[in-house]
Amino acid sequence: MSHDNLGFTSSTDDLDPKRWSSSQPSKNSYDAGHGKSNVFVLELEDKKRSVQEYEEDYNPYDHRAVAHPTTSLETLLHLLKGSLGTGILAMPKAFHHSGYGIGLVATVIIGLFCTYCMRILVTSEYELCKRKRVPSLTYPATAEAALSVGPAPLRPLAKSSVHIINGFLLIYQLGSCCVYTVFIATNLQMAFSSFLPKIDLRLYMLAILVPLILVNWIRNLKFLAPFSTAANCITFISFGIILYYIFREPMSFGSREVIGNVENFPLYFGTVLFALEAIGVIMPLENEMKRPKMFMRTFGVLNVGMGIIVFLYTALGFFGYMRYGKDIEGSITFNLGDPKWLAESVQVLLAIGIFFTHAIQCYVAIDIAWNEYIAPNLEKNSHKLMWEYVVRTSLVVLTFLLAVAIPQLDLFISLFGALCLSGLGLAFPAIIHICTFWSVCGSTEKSIMLAKNMSLILFGLLGLIVGTYTSLRDIIKTFS
Repeated sequence: MSHDNLGFTSSTDDLDPKRWSSSQPSKNSYDAGHGKSNVFVLELEDKKRSVQEYEEDYNPYDHRAVAHPTTSLETLLHLLKGSLGTGILAMPKAFHHSGYGIGLVATVIIGLFCTYCMRILVTSEYELCKRKRVPSLTYPATAEAALSVGPAPLRPLAKSSVHIINGFLLIYQLGSCCVYTVFIATNLQMAFSSFLPKIDLRLYMLAILVPLILVNWIRNLKFLAPFSTAANCITFISFGIILYYIFREPMSFGSREVIGNVENFPLYFGTVLFALEAIGVIMPLENEMKRPKMFMRTFGVLNVGMGIIVFLYTALGFFGYMRYGKDIEGSITFNLGDPKWLAESVQVLLAIGIFFTHAIQCYVAIDIAWNEYIAPNLEKNSHKLMWEYVVRTSLVVLTFLLAVAIPQLDLFISLFGALCLSGLGLAFPAIIHICTFWSVCGSTEKSIMLAKNMSLILFGLLGLIVGTYTSLRDIIKTFS
């Protein structure tokens, strides 16, 4: 949907007065001893009530026309696959940075923050869709609509917010695909090292380039569902084997830090955000559902999915660090030892699983680049479909070229997590929520909302600045 069609009324006062209730206070109000201020209050209440009735007449879910809607189970699988990527395999390294005590508590807290931010983002989208009377909005469109009715100082930023969020989303999604390319190639290199002479990592990347292009030519999430299911099965089988390596011998808490080095905590924070946050796929997944109401229920897709994800990340991070201690690598798959054939099978299986995750992550980047910026300029072009495939291919090739230049898996995971997801996953949803409900909340509700959301905004900004600086510092140190 083009942003040219996303004009939003500046306030509820701009609604057609004919839609307001006709039951205005009569002259008897004055005669009864009510003052002018009471009449004004009654007028506001009548208008607010009629505006609410106007909004409630329209249910966005009833007007969504999705060509290939996904079921709740398919959406849950997409959510799990979108989150259970390379980040979970880097969690033991993250616990090494934070210490296992801090890691256990902080991972659950950050997981709750992430889930809360996803919920307020979807809630804000639904509210704005009702007011605008449109079936759905993208993340950037939601930000634009929210800021246009928020506090007066933020309203001039409404238009630019679209491009800011699109920029962050593109960087994060393409960065994720870049990390995935490095992960796939590295695991294949380690798995085949016993059978083949030593081959340069870049050649493994080149070998998977054409398959990555082909899987990213799939244009609908519906058709990615079977691959997502297969990838989830592969991932869970691989995790089972990894757990065998972790628990096959008694563990020791010796030399395992309860609290890690404070200056490395931002690396932990960036890695956990990269691992847990699926903010880029949340709204596309919810918008593509056959029964979108199931997404936000107490035991709906979002809560169940994020509950599973937080539990798995916390468990693997803790026990992985307990097993390997300070020797833990950027991915736990690099630490697996004898039996060698079992370790190699895990590396191959996870390479296949992450291969399909690449397509799900790249789906968002393609959607932004094509639908928001390129396709609107090709409406009259007879070769529009061909150009879409050119864009899809170009983005995959771009992630390949970046991957060739990025050999440090754990540091770049932390960088992308801190740089992009502190804003996208924490600060921006809180700002959008404040703006969406700014004009409809009472003073007490507004104070509570501001307290909660400003805390998230400050937490996100702190993580962005400190996490990005720490990651860049270590990257520069590594390359120098």
